[in-house]
Amino acid sequence: MAREMARAGRGSTRVIGIDGSAEQIAEAEALAGADGETGLVEFRRGDAADLPLGDREWGSFDVAHARFLLEHVTDPAAVVGAMVRAVRPGGRIVLEDDDHDVLRLWPEPEGVLRVWRAYFESYRRIGCDPLIGRKLVTILHGAGAVPLRSTWTFFGACSGDPVFPALVANMAGILEGARASILAAGSLGAGDLERGVASLRDWGDRPDASFGYAIAWAEGRRPA
Repeated sequence: MAREMARAGRGSTRVIGIDGSAEQIAEAEALAGADGETGLVEFRRGDAADLPLGDREWGSFDVAHARFLLEHVTDPAAVVGAMVRAVRPGGRIVLEDDDHDVLRLWPEPEGVLRVWRAYFESYRRIGCDPLIGRKLVTILHGAGAVPLRSTWTFFGACSGDPVFPALVANMAGILEGARASILAAGSLGAGDLERGVASLRDWGDRPDASFGYAIAWAEGRRPA
């Protein structure tokens, strides 16, 4: 995403990509190098609520953008507040995030939505918000930004669409990867989890299955 933004600037735009994981930074740099784009984006490791910016960088950016981040932090208001401070007066703050309650699978596979609810409820156990997507405009306003617009980006497919198997596999992988967190939340047993994931994979072979999801998107600006 950071490199796409830099490309959109036709090489004249300075883009800094920030992540808290050294492994993610290394992977991003490796991917950039493999594509011949070393140096297109400057990657920095840092905390989203305490951005690694120099004194002269604060209040200088045209855009601050966060994607699939706020659902994973315990203080999203602090993160968006830092983004507002990072942009210049009139600069834009763009947020994209999940609202896990908007998932729709049809015909509904047995046991899958129960597993999905247990998955997103596990967020609350660690102090995060699985429904953050619907709250983006309120968060922008609370951080001192002026909300400008919001929308939802559809994310889904049906059987027969070439991307459908990948979406089903991705969802199954998410649930399997979150196994420990789901079970620790205590609302679902291991057997129910395993049966639900198996049901999802079987459902993915149906000729009449459809997968619907939406990503929340909101934009605000820093007051002049």
